[in-house]
Amino acid sequence: MEKLKVLVVDDEPGIRSGINRILRNFTVGYPFMEDDFSFEIIEAETGEQALEILENNKPDIVLLDNKLPGIHGIEVLQHINKNHIDVAVMMITSHASLDLAIKATGNGAFNFVPKPFTPQELKAAMESITKHLFLKKMTRKMKKESKQLKFQFLSVLSHELKSPINAIEGYLKIMNDRQAGENIKDYQTMIERSIARINGMRNLIMDMLDLTKIESGKKKRELRNTDLNEVAKLAIHSIEPLAIQRNISINLYSEENTYFKSDMDEMEIIFNNLVSNAVKYNIENGEVNISITELKSAIEIKVEDTGIGMAEEDVAKLFHDFVRIKNSKTKNIIGTGLGLSITKDIVELYEGKIDVNSIPDKGTTFTITLPYEH
Repeated sequence: MEKLKVLVVDDEPGIRSGINRILRNFTVGYPFMEDDFSFEIIEAETGEQALEILENNKPDIVLLDNKLPGIHGIEVLQHINKNHIDVAVMMITSHASLDLAIKATGNGAFNFVPKPFTPQELKAAMESITKHLFLKKMTRKMKKESKQLKFQFLSVLSHELKSPINAIEGYLKIMNDRQAGENIKDYQTMIERSIARINGMRNLIMDMLDLTKIESGKKKRELRNTDLNEVAKLAIHSIEPLAIQRNISINLYSEENTYFKSDMDEMEIIFNNLVSNAVKYNIENGEVNISITELKSAIEIKVEDTGIGMAEEDVAKLFHDFVRIKNSKTKNIIGTGLGLSITKDIVELYEGKIDVNSIPDKGTTFTITLPYEH
């Protein structure tokens, strides 16, 4: 349970003790909050004491009377506003007037409650101000995360695009200057490496587009009966050239016409990511086995490889954005670190789950379960 610090500024002991008594065991909760909020009361008799507490104790909420000995509550509020102190202020005063209400609101007061008030009126006001603080906190968190993601997004994009562009530019300059001779065959390795770099950049851009479409909710989904067997074959055909080069056999175990109500593009992303990873992280002369099984209440997709595998601590990182498992065995494998994150997001759209079982130097198995009702 999260606790909010409430500074009660009032020169009447009865008001301070009354508020303390009302809020002592009072909690605020809403369906959209993970935890309820309780309140810790701090008391001040004067505006001067309030300013000192604001400086040293950082309360979340201030219940502020206006008529105080010494400086008045409105002056405390003006100090809070002028110094940009992050606190929600509710004015509580028996000397209510329209001018005071306007002045208080103009200086950033969240609410204005005249005395005398009932326990229920105070509780209702506290519920309102607590919800305001919660939503404000969540908005800041989302903005911060959005900025971090944007920075991370741009950093990865610039890094991942800069290296291949530099390499391709270097190869083109060598070819343009005929540094390896006049025979086109002398440049074959450079051409192949340039094509590989271009494919890597294309994959990065497509992964980025998939990620932004899914997370923004702007991708138009078309749910219809999709033959997963055919989708799996398309994924196999896409990765087959690389599999042939490395002598990796790909086997599909599935009944014809294995239908699942889904968006075909999303299913293609799932199969493309899993099957391409199974080939890329495999060993020479390895094997990839894909199975699609109709269970009683779900479809099970399993992609198993005989590849390099990974340690248990690496499995836990797999589905984070921009994460790639880096070691001596993966240093030459091109990837964006987004494929599995996108795959997991799509699986969760169908209220499904994805599990990973991996043994170093033995291989990895991804198992996806997609319920029929979603």
